[in-house]
Amino acid sequence: MDIWYYGTGRRKRSTARVFIRESVKNVMLVNGILLNTYFTNHKHIDMLHQLIHQLDTKRSFLLKATVKGGGKCGQIASIRLGLSRALVKISSSFKQPLAKQGFLTRDPREVERKKCGLHKARKQKQFSKR
Repeated sequence: MDIWYYGTGRRKRSTARVFIRESVKNVMLVNGILLNTYFTNHKHIDMLHQLIHQLDTKRSFLLKATVKGGGKCGQIASIRLGLSRALVKISSSFKQPLAKQGFLTRDPREVERKKCGLHKARKQKQFSKR
């Protein structure tokens, strides 16, 4: 019986629940779909592969992630945070290289709400003196 390790990641409006365990080969599933099929942009896929290559480990992992909300960029960033938190639970030796690269830090930036009387959060009507 293999043990699943869990990590939660959030970015903007997206939330990811990441489950990981050691496996024979690297398999990444997002919402039940392969990573390369779910994310078509190679920049997004490279964000996760960069995290795994950062560790320089010979181990292989099976990753299952469920993501809700947000866009693709926010979703992949939340998966990356959840994955790095789960990897730290597997081995505490992963903590220092991941923290050094900033993978364990949650990005606190959120969308500012729209205010009444304005077009957007800060955009106003053009001022006319005459």
